[in-house]
Amino acid sequence: MLIKKKNIKSRGINMQEKIPVVILCGGEGTRMKEETEYRPKPMVRVGNMPILWHVMKTYSHFGFNDFILCLGYKGEMIKSFFLNYDFHTQDSTLNLREKKYQAHGKSELENWNITFAETGAKAQTGTRIKRIEKYVDADNFFVTYGDGVANLNIAELLKTHKTQNRTATLTISNPRSKWGMVSTGENNLVTNFVEKPILDSTVNSGFYVFKKKIFEYLSDDEKCILEKHPLEQLVKERQLTYHKHDGFFYGMDTYKELLELNELWNSGKPPWKLW
Repeated sequence: MLIKKKNIKSRGINMQEKIPVVILCGGEGTRMKEETEYRPKPMVRVGNMPILWHVMKTYSHFGFNDFILCLGYKGEMIKSFFLNYDFHTQDSTLNLREKKYQAHGKSELENWNITFAETGAKAQTGTRIKRIEKYVDADNFFVTYGDGVANLNIAELLKTHKTQNRTATLTISNPRSKWGMVSTGENNLVTNFVEKPILDSTVNSGFYVFKKKIFEYLSDDEKCILEKHPLEQLVKERQLTYHKHDGFFYGMDTYKELLELNELWNSGKPPWKLW
């Protein structure tokens, strides 16, 4: 699924509008200790690049290049990666004594504006968003997690948010079962077996658009969890709408899921690669 930028303007989206993309990058990733003992979860690599880069490339594909990274656990490694982007992504020569560095090949630096915000080592998701309020100077802004990829049409998500004109919009998706599903009949007979089918239920796939009013629902208290009281309160006030994404979505929570994402990337046709 390839979505070309040239088709986006016809859908009524102003691509000149600067809307920041807030990415939650501060958690410890305790369910993936094989990797996160040494690096923050957003820096775990899919292919030869951190999964955070894949997330940012999706937004950038639609013209949104202003990012606010909510840092916490081992956040200095995220800073180092972007500050030394050429060094991390290209062959290079370094003269150690003279501190002269030369990258080989054409530089592929992205045209991204990145704000690195230290939001606390133990802060919860709502707290992290509240602590970057001073960096949001637009009427609307995106929020997502640093560990989930999708072939989501970001322009259509924004359009849904503006059309519904509520405080918040979240994206929902049909997840794929982690197990094979078995149907049974009489006499203990198995009647059908489907390997990891797509389920009928929907989940919050973590791609949000918020109006600035969302900050009124958040607290600087370290324990403010976005997905609990703030979103629950928005539901009560009928201020939370949804955008349905029928395409690919994958949240990377475990080492097994990291391996599966790398298998998809190495196949040459990763389904979330729109760029």
